[in-house]
Amino acid sequence: MGTRSPRSATLAVVAVCLMASPLLAQSDPTAAPRQEASSGQDKNTLEIHGFLLGAGSVRTTGERPPGGEGGDVVLGETRLRLDVGANMASGSVTILVKGDLLYDAVTRAFAHDLREGYAGVGRGSLDLRVGRQIVTWGLGDLFFINDVFPKDWDSFFSGRPMEYLKLGVDGIRAKWSSNVLNADVLAVPVFTADKLPSSKRFSLGVPFPGVVNQQESKPTANVSNTELALRLHRHVSGFDMSVYAYRGFWRTPSVRIDPTVSPTSMTRFYPGLAVYGASLQKGLGDGVFSAETGYYDSRGHGARHDPAAPNSEWRVLAVYQYQPWRDATVGVQAYAEVRKDNSADRPSVATGPPPDRVRGVFSVRVTQQLRYQIWRPSIFIAYSPTDTDVFVRPELGYKPTENLSLTFGATRFAGATATTFFGQFKKDNNLFLNVRVDF
Repeated sequence: MGTRSPRSATLAVVAVCLMASPLLAQSDPTAAPRQEASSGQDKNTLEIHGFLLGAGSVRTTGERPPGGEGGDVVLGETRLRLDVGANMASGSVTILVKGDLLYDAVTRAFAHDLREGYAGVGRGSLDLRVGRQIVTWGLGDLFFINDVFPKDWDSFFSGRPMEYLKLGVDGIRAKWSSNVLNADVLAVPVFTADKLPSSKRFSLGVPFPGVVNQQESKPTANVSNTELALRLHRHVSGFDMSVYAYRGFWRTPSVRIDPTVSPTSMTRFYPGLAVYGASLQKGLGDGVFSAETGYYDSRGHGARHDPAAPNSEWRVLAVYQYQPWRDATVGVQAYAEVRKDNSADRPSVATGPPPDRVRGVFSVRVTQQLRYQIWRPSIFIAYSPTDTDVFVRPELGYKPTENLSLTFGATRFAGATATTFFGQFKKDNNLFLNVRVDF
């Protein structure tokens, strides 16, 4: 018997979901999640629901990644999600578990993914959670300043649904609410890095490919390396205002090489980082105006700056979102990074062209709901005049029933060079299809 190609496997994954969806979609769309409760006037509750997701994307450029995995296929997988939530009768204790069991048709392997899993206790104005949680701070659309928590860029660029862009952190979170001030505090003892696109499936250049001895060094789990994050917020004179503080590490690795003309070893490491920021939001005209800023202090976690670490920088963002006509939303953003000039701290052996001191990006997202929200076309465009590159993501969502949804789209990159943020992915333009059946 012959083996099935990755492209055929991807199509087979999507086909299975398409065949299964009409059967599952016939269930009552108005039915509530299944609940089991104990007897008595005040009942403990257990809610279980989930979905089946088929996700596939195919590269349209004909390029092959250095790792050679998948060929034209960037993504081909089936995921089974289960969400289990339990609440005590008093409402003071909550348990939530969200997990995926998935099959990767490219590698022909099964895996599991615990998205969230925590226990929470509420007492009056205080809410305490312990375990894996997905935390989202800030106001940007795909531009993150004070949202310093881990992202899965591999998922985003390969065409998975947007919810998979965020990764959970394992920690302790406390929320305090009052009429004067609201606080959100998070302690994370175990570091989680961003998941970056892999050279196995993306046509990315590998730094120093001739260096045989390559390793990665992540912060160890101990008290001194515990990440701490704080958000204070309240409503003042029509403004929603927040201030942020973070002490931890950069989520993307820096590269340290041995100081020789022909390096023999390379270490990817995560330098210390402190972030101080603020944001505000207010209704303006027919829409909502948002602004956010943050200072990334690359010297903020440790007494001595590592010359291989990124320069400190300011990040600023301005957003305006409005509805130009019925069932349509337009969001416009202006984003900038201004790096501190630490040219004297540069390593003796360069790891690539030095980044520009200023990087600016303009973006627009347009979304339209059609036929009672059955159809949902949208497009996101980001253009950087400083890098001279562009990212475009059009999508068409179709939701014929409450249980069945399909999303077809494209991920497109272009750039003058292959060293800018968007330009480095221009060989990985792809088309993607997601089929989801809820139950």
